[in-house]
Amino acid sequence: MSKTAKFDRQKVIDKATNLYWKKGFHATSMRSLQDEIDMRPGSIYAAFGSKDGLFTEALRHYTDMALAHLTLCRSKHSSPIEALKAFVKIQVIDTKNDAPNAMCMLAKTIGELTEDNQNLIDTTKAYLGEIANQFVNLIEESQAMGEIDKDKNSSDLSNRVQIQIAGLRTFAKIDDDKNKLEAMIEDFFSHYPFKKD
Repeated sequence: MSKTAKFDRQKVIDKATNLYWKKGFHATSMRSLQDEIDMRPGSIYAAFGSKDGLFTEALRHYTDMALAHLTLCRSKHSSPIEALKAFVKIQVIDTKNDAPNAMCMLAKTIGELTEDNQNLIDTTKAYLGEIANQFVNLIEESQAMGEIDKDKNSSDLSNRVQIQIAGLRTFAKIDDDKNKLEAMIEDFFSHYPFKKD
């Protein structure tokens, strides 16, 4: 008979996610993890394999939250491009002061890690790719509905959305005027290439 885990795995991942968000990967020591999630190092290694393993699960958690937000946005909007705009607003405005924020955390991780952590870099890039693929799906759906010209490259447009999110979140640290940020997002989606010529 196998032993059952004596901890709530998702609760542990949630706590670790918030700690990694606040401190980053390198500044999060095993000791701080141990204190935050109330597990001994041996138990952490047994459950997650390593500090890297727990971090990977935290990144997966971030990614799943982003994908869930995208799905929710799509369910609330008849227009796929309006759903994408709503998602950008969540990332830039609604969660700018909250932890965790999926897109920001993944970008922050890419910026923090070095080639010594290549496996984590590759994992983070793959997770960003999952989100980008969902952007592509919304953009192609929008093209099929005639909202965006079909000759526009959906992958290029997806990249522009990711860049916009990163740039606006950085700008929000300088000027957190919600109305200004909202106007900038509206402007981005109301001009070429997101509007038909």
